[in-house]
Amino acid sequence: MATNDTVILVTRYGMGNGPEELQLTLIGKYLQLLSQAEDFPAAICFYTEGVKMVIKGSPVLDQLAMLEKKGVRLIVCSTCLEYFGLSDKVLIGIVGGMADILEAQLRAGKVITL
Repeated sequence: MATNDTVILVTRYGMGNGPEELQLTLIGKYLQLLSQAEDFPAAICFYTEGVKMVIKGSPVLDQLAMLEKKGVRLIVCSTCLEYFGLSDKVLIGIVGGMADILEAQLRAGKVITL
């Protein structure tokens, strides 16, 4: 179960700056280690290009599924999905609006942006 009040924001298709392959490797490793930790965030919010992490073909679906099974809420921005034409490709998480993301942030004791 999610055990703390941290919220993680995923705003990119990957992690950090650099070649896309490196960014995807880094986010994959980060999520894998997070799923193996004893302490889980309350939520992970996906917006802007971050929504591409929860759609068909994403290289981190398995890691996200493990986190969701452990009680981490995965909140995906519906406006961003619509903008990129990806609304019908979401495979994991809860599609919500900016109000849902804002609520998660306001309830958080700590917010981490990747």
